Amino acid sequence: MLKRISILLMKLAVNALALLVVDRLFTCIRFDTPGATLAAAVVLALVNTYVRPMVLALTLPIGCLTLGLFTLVINAGMLKLVSWIIPAFHVEGFWTAVGGALVLSIVSTLLNWLLSPPKVRVQMWRR
Repeated sequence: MLKRISILLMKLAVNALALLVVDRLFTCIRFDTPGATLAAAVVLALVNTYVRPMVLALTLPIGCLTLGLFTLVINAGMLKLVSWIIPAFHVEGFWTAVGGALVLSIVSTLLNWLLSPPKVRVQMWRR
């Protein structure tokens, strides 16, 4: 149980750090207060857990036609949704949201990769 909580807190910290990187790179994405960063990270995690899978399932034909590139538009929509829910988090414009979603995905993937514990290899064959 403690391991799951620590993984959850680490992923929330990674999301918050990735949001801070996006805040620094884009002038049209900003936070009014430092607490808004943590709130946006929590809401973004909830939106990505519950809303995003339904939207992905509904837009599956478009995703197949665009070879998965439409997922970037969905991620931008999720970022705009979070900015609509959190009043102290501002994302101005669609293309800013697309760029922010792209950078957010890259930074969070890199941070999760760097901070994840090494995987233990199970040796299947013994000599």
